Amino acid sequence: MTHKGFRVAAAVVAALLVTGCSTPTPTPTPASPAAQVAVNNLPSDHVHAVAINPGDEKVYLATHQGLFRYGASGPEKVGPTIDLMGFSIAGPDHFYSSGHPGPGTELPNPVGLLESVDAGQTWTPLSLQGQSDFHLLAASSAGIIGFDGALKSTADGGTWEPRADMGAAPSSLTSSEDGSVVLAATGGTVIRSEDAGRTWTSLAGTPPIMLLDWASTGVFAGVTAAGELTVSGDDGATWQTRGSVNTAPQAITAKMETNGKLRILVATGTDLLESTDDGFSFAPLASR
Repeated sequence: MTHKGFRVAAAVVAALLVTGCSTPTPTPTPASPAAQVAVNNLPSDHVHAVAINPGDEKVYLATHQGLFRYGASGPEKVGPTIDLMGFSIAGPDHFYSSGHPGPGTELPNPVGLLESVDAGQTWTPLSLQGQSDFHLLAASSAGIIGFDGALKSTADGGTWEPRADMGAAPSSLTSSEDGSVVLAATGGTVIRSEDAGRTWTSLAGTPPIMLLDWASTGVFAGVTAAGELTVSGDDGATWQTRGSVNTAPQAITAKMETNGKLRILVATGTDLLESTDDGFSFAPLASR
C-alpha cells in the first residue's frame, strides 16, 4: 500500500496478490504475529506495504506483526500490534490503515479504517469497524479509495460511496497526490481512473504489472510478478523497463528525489531492496 494514496502502497496472491492473502471475508481470523519470521533486513516475511513518511523521511513497513520504522539500527516496532493489511501515508506523520487486531490490541475485528496523526504510534477508528478489512488503501488530498472486496471511496474518512467495478480484483491501487489520477493493477492489466474510481479505462500495451506506486506528477513505478521494474512518465500510458529484483515482490513504493532520480523500494519475501538510480539497480536497504 505514501502519497499515492500518498503512496500506498501499497501485494496479493490470486484475488489479492498485493497482500499475499485471500480476498477479505466478513469474519476474518486475526493474524498470529508469532508465526512470522524475521529475515535479512525484514522484521517479518509477510509484508503488506512499504512507504516513506515525509515527516521524518524514514521507511515504514506494514506487516502481519504491525508497523515498523527503519532507523540507524534497522527496523523498530512502532505502535500497537495490528495486522496491517491496507496501509497508506497521506502526509507527514499522517497514516491510514486497516486489517485485524493483534494480541493485546482492543479493536473490533476487522478494524475498518484507522487513522494515525503521530506516525503510527496510536490509531483512531474512523469507520466500518467490525465490517471492513481493506487490503488496499490509496489516500490523497481528495480522500481515500479502498478495496475490501468492493471498491469504495470516502472524502472524510467516515462516509463511503461505492465505485465502479474494475472487472477483476486489483492487486495494487495507487493515487496521485491530488487524487486526479488513480491506477490499479488487475490481473496483469493496468487500468486508470481520472474521476476517483467512478469510471476506468484499460491501458493497452502495459507490462504485466503486479504492484505499482505513484512517485511524482505523471510518474509511476511498477513491478511484475517476476520482479521486473518498469516506470511510466505519462500517467501509465507507456512504460519503460528498468532493472529487476529477480524474485516475486510483496510491496513497492517510489519517490522522486530532489536530484531528479527515482528512489524505489521493493519488499520481497526475504529482503527489502532499494534503488536510487531510477530502478536500474537494487541493493539491500542500508540503515539510515
